[in-house]
Amino acid sequence: MATSTTGSTLLQPLSNAVRLPIDQVNFVVCQLFALLAAIWFRTYLHSSKTSSFIRHVVATLLGLYLALFCFGWYALHFVVQSGISYYIMIIIGVENMHNPMMIITQKITSLAYEIHDGMFRKEEELTPSQRCLAVRRMPSLLEYLSYNCNFMGILAGPLCSYKDYITFIEGRSYQLTQSEANGKEDVKYEQTDPSPNIAVTQKLLICGFSLLFHMTVTKTLPVEYNIDDHFRATVSLPMRIIYLYVSLMAARPKYYFAWTLADAINNAAGFGFRGYDKNGASRWDLISNLRIQHIEFSTSFKMFLDNWNIQTALWLKRVCYERASFSPTIQTFILSAIWHGVYPGYYLTFLTGVLMTLAARAMRNNIRHYFVDSPPVKLCYDVITWIATQVAISYTVVPFVLLSVKPSFMFYSSWYFCLHIACILVLLILPLKRTQKGSIEQASIKPSWPKKLEEENVLGQNSYSTTNNSFNQKQEITCRYPALKQ
Repeated sequence: MATSTTGSTLLQPLSNAVRLPIDQVNFVVCQLFALLAAIWFRTYLHSSKTSSFIRHVVATLLGLYLALFCFGWYALHFVVQSGISYYIMIIIGVENMHNPMMIITQKITSLAYEIHDGMFRKEEELTPSQRCLAVRRMPSLLEYLSYNCNFMGILAGPLCSYKDYITFIEGRSYQLTQSEANGKEDVKYEQTDPSPNIAVTQKLLICGFSLLFHMTVTKTLPVEYNIDDHFRATVSLPMRIIYLYVSLMAARPKYYFAWTLADAINNAAGFGFRGYDKNGASRWDLISNLRIQHIEFSTSFKMFLDNWNIQTALWLKRVCYERASFSPTIQTFILSAIWHGVYPGYYLTFLTGVLMTLAARAMRNNIRHYFVDSPPVKLCYDVITWIATQVAISYTVVPFVLLSVKPSFMFYSSWYFCLHIACILVLLILPLKRTQKGSIEQASIKPSWPKKLEEENVLGQNSYSTTNNSFNQKQEITCRYPALKQ
C-alpha cells in the first residue's frame, strides 16, 4: 500500500505485504523497538549501575531517533518546540512562560505550571495537589529534553508528571518513607526492584487482542455507515441504535492498542510502578491511560471520561479546570477541542460533550438517590444508566470520527438532534445543584472513607470516579514521594 510519508520508507515492502499505510507500519515497528529498548534500558542502564546523566542522554537520543524514523524532517518540530520553550524559561523568565505555553504540548504546559507553582507562588496559594506537583528548581536542558523527548513516550505518550519522571531516572521510584516518632522521615529502599514482567506481558496480550479485533471486526463495522442513505431508510430505529453502539465500540480497540503498548514500553523500562495492592501485588498503572473494563461498562458519562485517556483528563484538570475563574467545564472542553486539532468534528464532539456532562450531572444529582437503597432497584438503575451512557457516548463521538461538518450534521439531523434537545430540556427543568432531599439522603448513604480505603481506591480497587477523584488519585500517587524536593 503506497502512501506518501516524510518518515523512513525502509519498511515499504512490509507495508505492502500487510496492506497498511507506511506511517502506521513505522509507528508499530518503532513502538516494538522501543519495547525491546526499554527492557535493555532497565537491565543494562539501571539506576544502580548508571548515572542519571547517561540515562537522560540515552533516553533522549533514542527518542529523537524514533521520531526521525517515523516523521523524517518533521521530527525537528520536537526539537524546535522544546528549544523555544526552554529559551523562554531561561532567557525571558519562567514567570512569563505559563500563559503562552498553553498552546503547545501537554508536557510543556504541565511543566510550565508546575514551575510557576513551585517558584512564583506562595505555599498558602497552592492547592494540596499543586503543592505536591510543584517543581522548585529549574530543570537543566538535558533533563528538559529527556522529559519531553525520551524514547519511551515520544511517539504515543503517555503524559507523566516531571517529578515522577525524574524520580524514575534517578532510581528513587521504589523508595519507601516511614515517619519516625520525632516527625522525621526515615527513607528506606527495597532490596530488589519489583519486576514489571507480568504487567508487561498482560498488556502485550491486550495489545494483541486489540490489534486483531481492529484488523478484523472493526473494518466490517464502519462508523460512516451510520449516515448511509440506504441504511437510514431501510433499518428500524432499534437496529440503528444497536449499530451506532457497536460501530463506535469497534472503533475503540485501535486506541486500546496504542495506549496499552505505550504503557507497556514504559513499564518494561521500569517506569510506572505505584506501589502494592492489599494482597501485596505490585501495581504498574502509575501512567496508564485507560481502564478498558470501566470504559465498556461505564454507567455515567463522567465515569467513561474518567477512565478514557486518563492522563489527558488529568492534564486538562491541572492546567485549566482548577485554574479557570468561571465556567470551568465549558473552558475545559473547549481547550480539549483546541488541543486535539483543527477538524470541526472535534469541536462538535466536545461542545456536545458539555451538554451531555451538565445534563448527566443534573440527572444524577436529582434522581440517583431514589434508586440506591434497594439492591434489585439499584441493579435495574445501573443497567438502564449503562445503556443510556453507551448510547450517549456513541452519539457524542460520531463527529470525532467523521471529522467534517457535513457528515457530522448529516448524522445529527438523521437523529433529529434528539439528545441535544433532551439535554437542554433537562438543564431547563432540573437544577444542577443537588436538591435538599437528595443531599440529605445522599449524605446518609455515602460511606465514610477512611484513609486506608481511599488508598485502595487509588490502587484501582474502585474506579467509579469523577474527574475530581481521578485527579486525587494522581495526587496521591505523586505524593507517595514525600521526601522528593525539586
